Amino acid sequence: LKHTIHFYATGEESLILLDGRHEFPFSFQLPQEPLVTSFSGKYGSIQYYVKAVLERPAAPDQSVQTELQVISHIDISSPALLTPVLRSQEKMVGCWFFTSGPVSLSAKIERKGYCNGEAIPIYAEIENCSSRLIVPKAAIFQTQTYLASGKTKTFRQMVANVRGNHIASGSTDTWNGKTLKIPPVSPSILDCCIIRVEYSLAVYIHIPGAKKLMIEMPLVIGTIPCIGFSSRNSSITSQFSMDMSWLALTMPEQPEAPPNYADVVSEEEFSRHVPAYPPPIDCEEQLCCPVFAYIQEFRFQPPPLYSEIDPHPTDVEEVQPVSFMI
Repeated sequence: LKHTIHFYATGEESLILLDGRHEFPFSFQLPQEPLVTSFSGKYGSIQYYVKAVLERPAAPDQSVQTELQVISHIDISSPALLTPVLRSQEKMVGCWFFTSGPVSLSAKIERKGYCNGEAIPIYAEIENCSSRLIVPKAAIFQTQTYLASGKTKTFRQMVANVRGNHIASGSTDTWNGKTLKIPPVSPSILDCCIIRVEYSLAVYIHIPGAKKLMIEMPLVIGTIPCIGFSSRNSSITSQFSMDMSWLALTMPEQPEAPPNYADVVSEEEFSRHVPAYPPPIDCEEQLCCPVFAYIQEFRFQPPPLYSEIDPHPTDVEEVQPVSFMI
């Protein structure tokens, strides 16, 4: 400061500041009523600023401001956001008087609320009874709604998507927890009278020559993640009528050792194909004889014995660096 000024504190006393740099720490309490989350959208924004004003006698006031980020927390653990969401729809595919058959789609998500960075498991069943090749897809859509002067303006954009395999005519496909990761997006804004930010998960099917079949399930992007939700994951699959018992039958509990060579090739067969003392081979005869004449000798050579103990241990153990991220 180039000249002496007066700083008026909270009370009625005034401070005389000499030339130099002065710093005044301060704090203030945010309003008790809920504040809307900071947001910058296509046609509007919600912004908060901290503004400092310096009043100087016989000189214009000087002010400076900086943006303040405010987040209105949404707890995903609330019962309303932990309920599963299920949708199903069917569409007849055809044009004019020719109808090939229906395409049915049913999809389910294990809960309504998620946070940034989480992966949404999608459970879906698609049946293609039409005569066309279809492609199932899933996407997360963000819908921004602006309300002012009795008018409404909407902006909708896709923020993440995933694609499934082609489904031929007369075939079916099942998504048993196909994941779709949520990118860094703004939390849902549902309690503002001028701007709303809503999300939905759409599972849809592209049908050549026909309008796509789509079902949408509402999503709420929160800020406080759900804790202890892993116990619910196992029950979701069974509730969606997907039989996964075949997986347990094909995977043994403990890996078995490979069979012994003696159990596969008997000693009689081994001695019949492998002579005890193979005759010496002359170099000149080797040049004039075909190579495949000697292949039968090595056909039933025994493989190395299976052992859990390394028969050739190394003296120096190689140590690989391991890094941990906390």
